[in-house]
Amino acid sequence: MGKTVAEINEKIRDGAAVVVTAEEIIDIVADRGVAQAAREVDVVTTGTFGPMCSSGAYLNVGHSKPKIKLGGGTVTLNGVEAYAGFAAVDLMIGATALQMDDPRNRVFPGAFEYGGGHVIEELVAGNEVELVASTYGTDCYPRKKLATRIRLEDLNEAVLFNPRNAYQNYNCAVNLSDKPIYTYMGILKPNLGNASYCSAGRLSPLLNDPLYRTIGIGTNVFLGGGTGRVAWWGTQHDPEVPRSEAGVPRGGAGTLALIGDLKKMSSRYLVGVSLRGYGASLSVGIGVPIPVLDEDVCRFTAVTDADITAPIVDYGRAYPNATGEIIGEVSYEELRTGKITVNGHEVRTASLSSYPRAVEIAETLKQWIADGRFLLSQPVQPLPRPGDGYTFRPLKERPPANDTENAGTDC
Repeated sequence: MGKTVAEINEKIRDGAAVVVTAEEIIDIVADRGVAQAAREVDVVTTGTFGPMCSSGAYLNVGHSKPKIKLGGGTVTLNGVEAYAGFAAVDLMIGATALQMDDPRNRVFPGAFEYGGGHVIEELVAGNEVELVASTYGTDCYPRKKLATRIRLEDLNEAVLFNPRNAYQNYNCAVNLSDKPIYTYMGILKPNLGNASYCSAGRLSPLLNDPLYRTIGIGTNVFLGGGTGRVAWWGTQHDPEVPRSEAGVPRGGAGTLALIGDLKKMSSRYLVGVSLRGYGASLSVGIGVPIPVLDEDVCRFTAVTDADITAPIVDYGRAYPNATGEIIGEVSYEELRTGKITVNGHEVRTASLSSYPRAVEIAETLKQWIADGRFLLSQPVQPLPRPGDGYTFRPLKERPPANDTENAGTDC
């Protein structure tokens, strides 16, 4: 007999719910079996913390005197370009936006020392951020220039909205070329000099619910040190990728679009990132509770790093040219040893994501639930699942006549 979210929430309110982390459930299932664990455990908490480029915040800064229409003009926050094309005083700052005078990769590799992710971190930390705007005047919004300082507490609304977070598995990046390359997976040394990966593995939210049985639109989550919701499935969500017999995707698959109140978040879990030669980003902390509804859900949450494999991809040629080639597969258990074997060579590994911070998030969420401060939610709509026919498609290019090729990044 299974449980329901409502029944589990009642146990949470009564202080009777059994809550464990995704690390702890592995040993419980190994010791007592899936059936017994499913009866005893009510919630499994997950966590992940790492760079998530498709992140940002929208802000309402309020009206000045006289009023100004920021939409249609140029707006910067600490020199970083913000998008103002929504309305008079609504702004969007993206994690990868750069300062207007950043040299980019004109002097290669660029340092990208400060970007939108850093602005978001500054706001959450309680620091002042300089807003500078130049626009055109109208009869109802006559002001054309604005220079002021804003703080998070002064804003009418400040909302973290991330179109693509918590990637369900991802590549292990290597470089087969004879030169170092600078990518969103970090600096990759030539001739298999190192390997980079970015996942919390057994702790990662969507790897504990690989077929999206419990995580869907409306799910309550830990987001950036506060709480948020799954607003939609994330961009590039692709449930139709190859999977193991246990349903674990063997590469990048599902993603989440997340939303939450920026004013209730923490700079410990929202951290600006600089990626040399590539750009700026934001490291985001996310934790999702998995209600143990039945034995199948429990079995999924007991996934180990040995059960999860990542494709090894050459970012020197295959990735930038979108060939789809993979060199092989490697388990997260192997990746976490610090070295793997690729094409007969021993290669050192390093993770862009922080496993200790992921553990911290899962433990924090566990405590919130145990204290009755965080309830589970029944999704109002499931994410697209394997077999639904929903898949991520590449761009269909229809270039204009006489189009010239533009220089890009290494990846």
